[in-house]
Parts: sequence; structure tokens; C-alpha cells
Amino acid sequence: MKGTWKLKVRMALTMIILFTIVYFLVILAGSYLGIGGPSFYLIISLCIVAAQYWFGPTLVKHSMNVRPLSESEAPNIHQMVEELACEAGVPKPQIELSEINVPNAFAYGRSKRSGHIAITRPILGLLDRNELKAVLGHEMGHIKHNDMIVTAIVSLVPMICYYIALSFMFSRNNENNAGIIIGILGYVFYLIGQLLVLFISRTREYYADEASVEYGNRPADLVSALYKLSYGAARCDDETIKDVNTVRAFFVNDVDNATRDLNDFRQIDFDGDGSISEEELRELSQRNVDVSTSNKIMELFSTHPDSLKRVKRLSELEN
Repeated sequence: MKGTWKLKVRMALTMIILFTIVYFLVILAGSYLGIGGPSFYLIISLCIVAAQYWFGPTLVKHSMNVRPLSESEAPNIHQMVEELACEAGVPKPQIELSEINVPNAFAYGRSKRSGHIAITRPILGLLDRNELKAVLGHEMGHIKHNDMIVTAIVSLVPMICYYIALSFMFSRNNENNAGIIIGILGYVFYLIGQLLVLFISRTREYYADEASVEYGNRPADLVSALYKLSYGAARCDDETIKDVNTVRAFFVNDVDNATRDLNDFRQIDFDGDGSISEEELRELSQRNVDVSTSNKIMELFSTHPDSLKRVKRLSELEN
């Protein structure tokens, strides 16, 4: 796919930065505790990464309440995924159903050769065929780019930093305040790590959107799907959204920001029919999109791009 080298470079640089941070922090903590040496911590770090690589898909499968979706249950979906896999040049992913009460879809797996695409049950009654295929194309893009496992691995780093910070800041055995300093550094690195992980998460969404269009889907269908998914998530109760908050980075859109996104989509739904047509998208491509300062700041802490910026980029792909 055109231009994916930028995504690969960004993912590689982010991984290098994050693992340099956590390696430095772990060595610092180990030296303070008098445990092991650099080689020991390198081995531990590699073991953690290997464990996440190997067990990550299983953890996603159980946390998302996923089961296989047979071809007899959903022949149309299997046909769409097979066509998209052919366009993407990857083996057909396993197709699954997630019993989550939020309409959405997600991809996971260790590599493009062992990919999974799952849809949640509520999405089936919400999107039409073209919109659903556009969403599946987006998820196929994640598999093609192999960004699912990278995101899963790098998301470990802030968590490690957080637990180091928590352990040292409140330790009773702080001599010369060294432990407190390590705890503060851990928390600072946790914040930096979170921002980097969120940056990669947002970046990969842009590339997956472009991939869906490259695989033959219309930008307007993907935008309409995002609109409807925001509407569907906005209708869910707070408890349902809270239950999926920790895994929302896997979804097509950020379900935590669904209400705000829905308001943004309504601004570009010029005829108010609840979907975005090709004409509306072309009209948007000729306009300047003004993203408020507050939304720009909120985007830094979001797993997905600002909806207006995202739709604007898709509008530029509309012929």
C-alpha cells in the first residue's frame, strides 16, 4: 500500500523510544534494589514482550467475549472478508462475533497471517451492506499493516512505568528520597508513554481508513458507518461503555467520545438524513474544517483521531 512506510517508521521509532524508557527505568529501579544487572533486565524485558506477543490475542479474545462466526451463519460477511483479503493480498482472517453490546468491529492477531476480524452483534442491525464492508475494509487495513500486535506490545510500557511509580512513590524504605525520585520518574515516563501509545493508535486509524478506500470501498460509506457507530455508542448506557473502556483502542471509533463525535457528524450531515452521501463529502472537501482548541487538546488523550479531521481526510479521497 502506498505511503505505509511512514506508519512503519513511526511504529518502529515509538517502540524504540518506549522500550528505551522502560529499560532505563527498570535498570534504575533494579540498581536501587540491588537486583540483577543490565543483561538480566534485557532478558526480562524480552520475556515480557514475548509473552504479550504470544498471549495478547488470547487475552483480547476473552476480554471481548469472542466466538467464531461460521460461514453458514453469515455467508455475506464471509464473502465480503474474502474479497477484501484478496484485495489486500493477505490470507483470509478468521471471522468472529463479539457479544459486546456496543456496535463496532475490531481486528487482532499476531501477524497478517494469523489475523482475526470480529464484529459485535449490534453492528449487524445498524449498518447497510456497503457501510459494513467499508468497516471490514478498515479492519483489513489493520491486518495488512500488522499494527495490531505493535499497539498491544507498546501499550505494556506505560503500564510497567505506572506500577514502578506506584511501588516506589509509596514505599516505606525510601533512603535519601531515591525511591521517591524513581517513583516520580516512573510517573513522568508513564505519561510520556501514554501519549506516545495514543499517538500511534490515532496514526494507524488514518492508514486503515485509506486502506479501506484502496480495497474498493467508497469514503462516503466509511464516513456514514462512523456516523452510525457514534450514534449507536451514544445510545449505550454509561455502564456498557465503561465495561469496554480499556479495549476501546481496538474499535473503529472511540466509543468513549461518541456523543461529541455524533455532534461533529451532524455538522456535516447537511440534509439531516442520518448518513453522509458522496455529495456531502465532496462539499466538505471544498470547505475548511475548523477544529476547536479544546478538541485538539482532547485529541491528544484519545485513541482515535478527531472525527472532523478524520472525515476531512476521507473527503479528500472521494473522487
